[in-house]
This record gives sequence, C-alpha cells and structure tokens, in this order.
Amino acid sequence: MLGISAIIMMIMLTISKQEETAANLNQVINAPLSIEFDNIIGDQELQLNTGAYTNAAGDSFSVSLLQYFISNIRLKKEDGSEYIVPQDSSYFLIRENDRDTRFAKVNVPEGDYTSLSFVLGVDSLRSTMDISQRKGVLDPSGGMDGMYWGWNSGYIFFKLEGISPQAPLDPGGQHKFRYHIGGFGGYSAPTINNIRAITIDLTPGGIAKVRGGRKSNIHLKVDIAKAFAATTNVSIASNSTVMFSAFSARVADNYATMFRHDHTEN
Repeated sequence: MLGISAIIMMIMLTISKQEETAANLNQVINAPLSIEFDNIIGDQELQLNTGAYTNAAGDSFSVSLLQYFISNIRLKKEDGSEYIVPQDSSYFLIRENDRDTRFAKVNVPEGDYTSLSFVLGVDSLRSTMDISQRKGVLDPSGGMDGMYWGWNSGYIFFKLEGISPQAPLDPGGQHKFRYHIGGFGGYSAPTINNIRAITIDLTPGGIAKVRGGRKSNIHLKVDIAKAFAATTNVSIASNSTVMFSAFSARVADNYATMFRHDHTEN
C-alpha cells in the first residue's frame, strides 16, 4: 500500500499536470500581420510628380507629397471578439515616397479575422501626452517629415501636396496646392476634430487567417481621388490651401472614405 506522503505526492503531480495543460490550452500565440496601404487615384496607381490626374471638380493636378497617420488598430473575429493592438505598437506614418512605410506591421493572436478598424490621425490622448512618451513616428523632434505643427502643438494627420494649373501662383512661382489636415478636438477648449475612425469588412476580399509560421497581409487600396470628392467636392481652384480651418473637416470627411479592401494574402 502507498503511504500517505506518496499519495499526497501523486495528487500534487496530477494537479500540477492539469494546471500545465490548462496553461497550454489558454496560451495565446501571436503571429505577424501586415496591413498594406496601396495608394491609387481612381483606377490608376499613384505616381509622385509624374502622374497626371483630374479630380471631380475638373481640376488637373499632379501629386508631389502624400503622407498620413494610421493608429489604434483593431481586428474582429466572426464571433464578435475583438483584439486591440497595444497602443504603443499602433502608430504608423504612411509615406508614398517610402514603400517600406506603406506596410503597418503588427503581431496579433492567431485566428480568423473578418473586420479591420483603425483611425486616420493621432488620438487626443497621445496628442496631449508628455513629449517624452511620444516615440518613433510620433516624436516631434525628428523623423516625421513635417507632420507636426510647432505653432499649434499638434499632429498633421493627412498631408497632400502637388501642382495644379487651377491653383493660384504662390510666392515661389508655382501653382501649388497644399492640404495639411489635423486637429484632435482641443486640449482645454473644443477645436476642430479631424480624427476619423474607419472600419473595413474583410469578408469580400478574403478574411485574414493569421497563423504562426507564416505572414498574412491585408491589402487595402487607398483612393486619394476621394479626398477631393466623397461627401464634398473640393475644388483646387477655390481651395488651393486647406489647413486649420472649418473647411478642413470636409476634407477629413472625404478622406475617411478612401480605404477599401482589395484582397488578403494568407
């Protein structure tokens, strides 16, 4: 017969194995996922400086600069459960002139994701944090390519610049248009809020099947033409420079519609 101490030891070993099994079952395995922001204009690929385009107002234009902030990424499964990417890992500056920045790379739990949400802009919480807590692409001291208003202590969420014969001649002798859109709603008093939340159904183009050992990529097409025409037709002739003004909210409403899911690579 087994002694009492041996029986106790067997019970403890059994409990330990059960706890180890439960821990393994509950272990969350993270895997890589990228979100690709493929900038286009209508049915054409966006080409900086050399591309020639026409907006809904009939203005012809070329694009010399395109940059925008993506943040606060969330993913949802069919059962409605949602994963929120940790905020410190969820800020990206998409720059058309740097292909590597067009992929927002995150790590998420393995699973099948049917919906993607993110913010175009930088939320008020991060915008008002001490500068020491704003790292990487959010560091106003460098690496942002002019995406911060020093005079206004705020981020520029969306920057689009180019040349159009419909734009008036500027002091530099160019027919240049400039759309610098920002504003998080104000710190101590309400101001313009051009943060826009975007949710995209992944089902039509294929859900993201995130697994360890392989990389999934959600390929989005970003139609910059919609920044000129979605809820409001924006005429370069009438609005060649839009910055911190009431009209900027109309451009923000437009750019919220630019994103569509093209396909997912699993």
